[in-house]
Amino acid sequence: MATKILFAPKQSDAVLEIARSLTPAGFELLIAEFGTPEFYAAAGQAEYYLGLARQMGGEFFRSAPNLKLVQLLSAGYDRVDIEAARKAGVPVSNTGGANAIAVAEHTLMLILAVLKRVVRFHNDVVAGKWRVGGFDDQRVYELSRRTLGIVGLGNIGKKVARRAAAFDMTVQYYDIARLTEAEEDALGVRFVLLPELLRSSDVVSLHVPLDDSTRHLLGAAEFAQMKPGGVLINTCRGPVVDEPPAKDHPLFHLPNVTLTPHSAGPTWENWTARFRNGFDNILRVAAGRAPKWVIPELQKS
Repeated sequence: MATKILFAPKQSDAVLEIARSLTPAGFELLIAEFGTPEFYAAAGQAEYYLGLARQMGGEFFRSAPNLKLVQLLSAGYDRVDIEAARKAGVPVSNTGGANAIAVAEHTLMLILAVLKRVVRFHNDVVAGKWRVGGFDDQRVYELSRRTLGIVGLGNIGKKVARRAAAFDMTVQYYDIARLTEAEEDALGVRFVLLPELLRSSDVVSLHVPLDDSTRHLLGAAEFAQMKPGGVLINTCRGPVVDEPPAKDHPLFHLPNVTLTPHSAGPTWENWTARFRNGFDNILRVAAGRAPKWVIPELQKS
C-alpha cells in the first residue's frame, strides 16, 4: 500500500502536474483544502504533510497521529504552532532555500524600481505626461557606490549580496549569526551593528524570519536613524516592520513607494525546486534519516 502524503492547499492543475510528476514511487498524494472533511480524512491516513502553512495548530496535529514530517513549500513558517508541533513530536522543515534566487531577484528589482522611479514614470506616461517637472524634482539614482545594508544574511541575504556586488554596491550586514572573517571576505561583505547599519546604509533590505525576536524589528525609532532619502526594502514577513498599513493608509499614495503582493517567492521555475526538495526530505525521513531544513525552534541541540 502506498505511503500517504497530505498535500494542501489545492493548487492549479499545472502546479499539481509538477507535483505528481515528481512524487516518488510508493507514495500517494492526497490533495485537500484545509478545514474540509476531506482534509481531516486524509490527515488521519497521512504520514507526511507537503504544502503551505495555513491552519497548523493543535487541531491539525491531533488529526494526523501518524505524521512523521511537516514539509513546507515556503520559507516562512509563522502560521505553524511551534508548541503544538513540539508536543506532537513532529519535525517541521521549510523549503531549503528553493525560493532564494526568486526573492533575491525581486529584492534587486524593488531597489531599482525605487531608485529609478519606475512606477511613477510608467504612470506618468500612461496618463499622457511624457515629462513632468524637471530633473531636480524627479531625481533618479545609480546603485553604483551606494551602500546596501542587509539585515539577515541567510540563503536569500547572501544571494542579494552577490547580486548587489554586480552593481558595484558596497554591502554590509547585520545578523545574530556572524560569518567568519574568511566567509565575509569571500562574499565581499562586512559586519556592522544594526544601529550603525541603519545610519550608514543608502538601502536597507530585510531578510529575516518572523519570530518573537524579529516582530516589529523596525519601527518609528529605527526609521528615524536612517539616512534622509534612505530606502527600505522588505521582502520578508510584513510584521517585521512595525507599520501595518490600513486600506486607506497614505503610504499607498506616496510617489516614492513601490508595493508588490506576496509574489517574490513563487516563480514558475522554483515550483519544481520546492517539490524536489520536499520529496527528497520525505524520502530521507522514510529511510530513517534525519530531515534537512528543520526550523530553528525545533532543531535538536
